[in-house]
Amino acid sequence: MTMIFETIQTEGIAQMSYFIGDDSAGCAAVIDPRPNVDVYLELSRRHDVAITHIFETHIHADFLSGARALARRTGNAKICVSGEGEATYGFDAHRICDGERFAFGEVTLTARHTPGHTPEHLSYELSNSEGDQVPWGVLSGDSLFVGSAGRPDLLGEDETEELTRALFDTLQYYYAKLNTGVIIFPCHGAGSGCGADIGDRPTTTIGYERKHNPFLQIDDLEEFKSYVNDGAPPVPQHYPILKKQNGDGPVAFPNVPVVPGIPPQQFHELSRENASGTGQVQIVDTRQMLGFGGGHVPSAINIGDRPEMSVWAGDMLDHDRPVALIVEDATKLDWIVWHFAYVGLTDFAGYLVGGMKAWQNAGLPLETVSQLSVHDLNANLDRYQILDVRSPDEYESGHFPNARHCYVSDMRKGEHHKVGLSKTDPIAVYCGSGYRASIAASILKRDGFQDVSNIPGSMQAWKNAGYRAA
Repeated sequence: MTMIFETIQTEGIAQMSYFIGDDSAGCAAVIDPRPNVDVYLELSRRHDVAITHIFETHIHADFLSGARALARRTGNAKICVSGEGEATYGFDAHRICDGERFAFGEVTLTARHTPGHTPEHLSYELSNSEGDQVPWGVLSGDSLFVGSAGRPDLLGEDETEELTRALFDTLQYYYAKLNTGVIIFPCHGAGSGCGADIGDRPTTTIGYERKHNPFLQIDDLEEFKSYVNDGAPPVPQHYPILKKQNGDGPVAFPNVPVVPGIPPQQFHELSRENASGTGQVQIVDTRQMLGFGGGHVPSAINIGDRPEMSVWAGDMLDHDRPVALIVEDATKLDWIVWHFAYVGLTDFAGYLVGGMKAWQNAGLPLETVSQLSVHDLNANLDRYQILDVRSPDEYESGHFPNARHCYVSDMRKGEHHKVGLSKTDPIAVYCGSGYRASIAASILKRDGFQDVSNIPGSMQAWKNAGYRAA
């Protein structure tokens, strides 16, 4: 007789879901599943338990929910969503409210209404099924994070003040009153845009958060409002899109989304259509910055195949247009596709069969992005238009001499055309390490800027080389 508790971390979107059950009772629950649900099915078979319930803490805005996909794959698992806060759903689900309990052998889940991040948000207390059921843990969803709390501004300005007050009440009158040793299991870790400056540990305790988390320490509402508003990062453009998809009913994939192979000549037609302004397909090259810079398909943008590609794909691409992929290694195609699907990008025109080797062997045109070292840039500062594409806070904390600023996310809306860049004079683009700079450089090339260089290592390399920031 053993309680089962597994944490499933999804890198890139910094998301955590949970698998909880009891092998003697033969049942289990999944909380906040991602769309690639094979991991939960594998856990159920490894532990010889059936997934009977799927719980959502709230309607997610930062990743595509896997609740319907998992229910489809299990055949009979019940999807449980919040019945609080007047939430509406476009799919069949069991609505639960504050105080409802669900037993899974030795562990009981009790729903608690914890609004603030969203009006309907639920957290789930974990307690022993026998005894007084005092919680030893809380699945906090997006209400309380390590060193942070869920942002209350994702539903727009009209809702923000009311949700900020609700978040304050949730933190002060629910979380702050829990026993010191209660363990907090959040839905997100460091890197998520659902909260400001989330800590990098996967779990925490109420006692630790009381001492170190300013969201719990501020007990004055007006001071809390100011703190929340001042620390909120920009809202990624895909959050409202995903919120609607998850509320209406997220796509229930039976397996990885289909991505057909496209031969080089046919892929070339997609590129030509984009160049002429008639194309509907977004071409994304997922190779690393040096490979992309050495030669790429005209009109392609570069989002390298690292876990954080999910966040940048969601923020930089249009969700209503299909995506055509270029990959370094076709055996990684499924991995890449899932990282797009995590943020709701599920419509694929296909991928370039044979990759760039097949493209170049077919004698098709290539574009390049020069790679400029920090040493060469420092020796020729007056020669380049220098563009910093980091966040506003990063730019204000120190930047290259004479650098202009345009946050890479804003380039999707064409904001780079407003900072006075000449299309014919050389441009050097940098960020923190070069990854975001390569995205930005590819957008400049796509938009007709002729002489664009990326700075590998970017600000990190600049500082390590001993050069000063302005």
